[in-house]
Amino acid sequence: MSWNRIKLSKVATFRLGKMLDKKKNKGDFQRYLANVNVQWGKFVLDELREMRFEQHELEKFGLKYGDIVMCEGGEPGRCAIWKDQIPGMMIQKALHRIRPNDCLNTEFLYYTFLHHGKTNRFSKLFTGSTIKHLPREKLALVEIDVPPLYTQQKIASILSAYDDLIENNHRRIQLLEQSAQMLYKEWFVRLRFPGHEQVEIVDGVPEGWDKKTLAEKEKVRKGKNITQESAVEGNIPVVAGGMEPSYYHNTSNVSGPVITISASGANAGFVNIYYEDIWASDCSYINKESTIYFYFLYLTLKSRQKEIFNFQTGSAQPHVYPRHLEKLVLIFPPYRLSRFFEKLVSPNFLQIQILKRQNYCLAKARDLLLPRLMNGEIAV
Repeated sequence: MSWNRIKLSKVATFRLGKMLDKKKNKGDFQRYLANVNVQWGKFVLDELREMRFEQHELEKFGLKYGDIVMCEGGEPGRCAIWKDQIPGMMIQKALHRIRPNDCLNTEFLYYTFLHHGKTNRFSKLFTGSTIKHLPREKLALVEIDVPPLYTQQKIASILSAYDDLIENNHRRIQLLEQSAQMLYKEWFVRLRFPGHEQVEIVDGVPEGWDKKTLAEKEKVRKGKNITQESAVEGNIPVVAGGMEPSYYHNTSNVSGPVITISASGANAGFVNIYYEDIWASDCSYINKESTIYFYFLYLTLKSRQKEIFNFQTGSAQPHVYPRHLEKLVLIFPPYRLSRFFEKLVSPNFLQIQILKRQNYCLAKARDLLLPRLMNGEIAV
């Protein structure tokens, strides 16, 4: 059966989220999604912010099951399907809400966007020299190839089987990291570490512990920028200003595992961990070879993610540099306790490493199928 090429405006409706203005916004506080909360195929929902929405704005800027949420700025085109993970969720101006009509399967449309993203078809629509944007009027003109609804559903079913396995692994990763975070909070926030009954605490610092800036204990290094044009095709993630690798290269400049902090863009300050070797580009990093506090530092920085985001400087292009991170004041445990903690949480992170590797292989297999299915080369 034939496929039709149709402008997106004919088969979907669009809405930009609400402008954040603390002085003008009225109504009740509601949680909302911002650019930083949207990744390809999934949402990051553990650091949600709130702003005021009036009653008549709840429908205007609210999400329903099956809406596609797409980044308008920062890393335009990145999107995921909203499945009522949290009821009553709103969106901020940096996001598009896309609602396909009845002739278009939501998951098929998402995979169409994923295909466009991976083949750089959105890039010719971007505006802005420093921070890229994908305006609604340009997005509406995007032409997509649409088969009959039955074929859309079959294609979506094949591709979503891979993503369901990826999501299941992702949930396991979250549980493993939450377990490590709970132990971290018990020992280093509530200060109920082994033997705490015999340790005197003065001004919130246990005896024998060091209250130091990060700069006094660790070296935060800056990556070496590499452009997509100069990168050579390979499997090494290039870590820059986003929440995911910007692209891939054939060589690394930092050995994994490594903690990275995005240096610029809408997600400047985002803390992540990579278990493989990487090319550290537009990011700051601390690798395991340079510290005895590796997982302690990662969990500490993640627990202070909001504070690190607040380090952003620059109006047009936000930045978070090593000098911002180095002024963080931390409480460092003694050597023996830190080694004991690293030993206890290491199995969690080893299992996370295995699951992330599985997800990488699943995504690669899905992406091999994606263009052939979306071009109608494989009959379904």
